[in-house]
Order: sequence, then structure tokens, then C-alpha cells
Amino acid sequence: MFTWKKYVYEVYKERSFTKAAQNLYISQPSLSARIKKIEEIIGEPLFDRSTTPLQLTEVGKVYIEAAEEITQIEQRVENYINDLAGLKTGNLAVGASTLFAAYVVPSLITKFNQKFPDVHIQLIEGNTAELEEMLGSNALDFVIDNYHYDSILYNKELYCEENILLAVPKHFSVNEELKEYQLSYENIKSKKYLSRKYPAVPLGRFANLPFIMLTQGNDTRTRGDRLCRNVGFKPNIVLEFNQQSTAYMASSTQLGATFISDILVSQLPTFENLVYYKLDGEEAKRKVFFYYKTHKYKTRVMEEFIRMMHEQI
Repeated sequence: MFTWKKYVYEVYKERSFTKAAQNLYISQPSLSARIKKIEEIIGEPLFDRSTTPLQLTEVGKVYIEAAEEITQIEQRVENYINDLAGLKTGNLAVGASTLFAAYVVPSLITKFNQKFPDVHIQLIEGNTAELEEMLGSNALDFVIDNYHYDSILYNKELYCEENILLAVPKHFSVNEELKEYQLSYENIKSKKYLSRKYPAVPLGRFANLPFIMLTQGNDTRTRGDRLCRNVGFKPNIVLEFNQQSTAYMASSTQLGATFISDILVSQLPTFENLVYYKLDGEEAKRKVFFYYKTHKYKTRVMEEFIRMMHEQI
């Protein structure tokens, strides 16, 4: 009914089939035939052909009003798509655990918003299970995580490699025997400590220390347990927390040693009463990815966010 609305509108505007046909660069018989076809579909005439100039019938007036509304909607959609292509509008929802929500994603959002201030970005914090569920239900566009998601369901973009360090309260006497392994805050922040010239500490030397660990099920807890088990001891756990940042703060009060991400250490001011050590083994290394659904349409906003993420790295 509205496929040829531009022809009806041109006749209405010019009040003449002849002038409308000239403007549309078609013959008058072709234009008349198309208008007649629309009238047959509707079952009523759109124009009163007995008057000069042409006048709309009552049905014709309703048709023109509807055609104008449709044209406005089409224009809004076209403008939106054009704005989206230039990132003058759009939305992005990013999910992250507490660590990444606090210390990684905000800097990416800030940089993105500086370049594209009209794009709205929502940051949602949660644990891995919650984030994966939201990603699967399309409530999130991206999730940044160091946990491995199903490769069939999700694509991924590498953000960085994260390393697990051991933070030990300085007052423990074992530190005096291991000074050659101790890392400066500056070397951790600059990642220089990853060089081979910085040796990994023999983790077994800390077997008698109290440990502050994350709760069961957390990847850092799982890796910490394995690191200890691989060198022959089970850690004496005196406290458990849900978040790395909490365990880190507790360790700084001299309660016990803790396994901590180098990302967190580098993003916070150094604790002068802690000593840091590099750890050996694959359990001390993990990759951080941005995950998104395999069959989800990747919007222009998503593509630009990924590009900017790679730039920052």
C-alpha cells in the first residue's frame, strides 16, 4: 500500500499528474497506472479527478497523513544509522568482576567517552557466573574476565596476560633470607619483573606462614592451592575473602601472605609493609579476555571499543 507512496505524495504536492510525472522522471501514463494500482489495493480513490487542480478524497487525506508519518519514521531510522556509523549515538554494556570493574575498565571507558561522548556505556559488576549468564542472555555486549568461557558460545579478544604474585608481610623473618627474590613496586608496575633476570621465589620457603586466601571456587584461590600443592605443602589459611582487594588489604595489616594479581598491585599505591615475590609455573599466569557471543551482531560501537582496547594495550 505504501511502497509507491512517493508517487502519491508527488501528485498531492503538485496537484497534477503531469507535473508530478515530470518531477519523478517517468511518463504520465506510468504514473497514473501506479496510482490506480494503489487505489485498487485500498479499494477507494485517493484523488478527486473531477476538480482542477486535483484534490484529495477523504481516504486520500488519511493516506497522505500516514505516508508523512512513515517518511518521518524512515528518516529517524536513517539518521540513527548515520549517527551510529559516526558514533554520535549508541549503547554499550560491559560486565566485569570487582578487580576489572575497579581498575581496568574505567580507564577504557574514560578514553572512549573522550572520543565519543554521545555513546552511553554501562558498566555492570558481578561474579563470573552472573556475568556469563547476562552475556548469554544479551544483557551485556562484553565481559572482561580471566576465566575461560565456552569457545563455541563465545568469541574473545585478548586484553592482557595477568600474573599472580605473592605478597608477604615484611615482618616475617623468612623475608630476610629471600632478599634476592624481592620485587620493587616500580618493577611490578612497569612489568620489568617479567624479564628472566628476575628469578621466581621458591614458594616452598613460605610453607609455615599463615595465608589469606580467596573463597573456594575463585580462580585465584584454585591457582593458589595448586601452586602450594605443586611444591609440597597445604597453606595454613587464617582468613578467606571474596575479593582480591580485600585479601590484599588484610595482608597489608600483617596478618598473612596472599596471592595477588599484578594488575591490582600496579593499580594501587604500594604498601611499604609488604614484600612482593614472582612465582613460577603456568598456574601463576593467566590471560584476560573480552568475551562476546559468537553469533551476536557486532555493532559499530563494539568494534570501536575493541579497537581502542587494543590501542591502549
